[in-house]
Amino acid sequence: MSTFDMATLIAELSRDEGRKLKPYVDTVGKTSIGVGRNLSDVGISDAECDAMLENDVTRTVAWLDRNLSWWRNLDAVRQRVIINMAFNMGGGLLTFVNTLAAMQRGDYAAAASGMLASKWATQVGARAQRLAQMMRTGAAA
Repeated sequence: MSTFDMATLIAELSRDEGRKLKPYVDTVGKTSIGVGRNLSDVGISDAECDAMLENDVTRTVAWLDRNLSWWRNLDAVRQRVIINMAFNMGGGLLTFVNTLAAMQRGDYAAAASGMLASKWATQVGARAQRLAQMMRTGAAA
C-alpha cells in the first residue's frame, strides 16, 4: 500500500477548490474560507481559533509599535490593556488623544477616567470597566 503525497494533494485541492483568504458563499450557499473550508457546517477548531488569535495579537502589537512606540514602556498589565483596546478598536484607538497622553505620562487615573468617559465604554460595557480598573491599579482584574 502506498501513501499519498500530502504536498501534491494540497496543491491539487488548492487548484480545484480555489484559495480565498476572506469568507465567501460557495456554490451551495455555505459560507466558506480558505481552500473549501465550510464555515457554516464545520466551523473552526479551538486550535485554529487560537492560531488566528495569536496572529491577530501579533498584528495588533506590530500596529502599536508603528503608531504608539511608547506603549512598551508601560508595565505588563497596562500593556495588556492597550493591546486589548487596540485589538478591539484598531485605528480608532488613536482618537483617544487625551487618554493616550495620560497613559504615556503615567497618569493612570486620568487614563482610566478617559476610557470610561468614551462612547467605546458604553459599547463594550464590562470590558471597559475591567480594563479601566487594570489601567488605574496596574493589577489584573
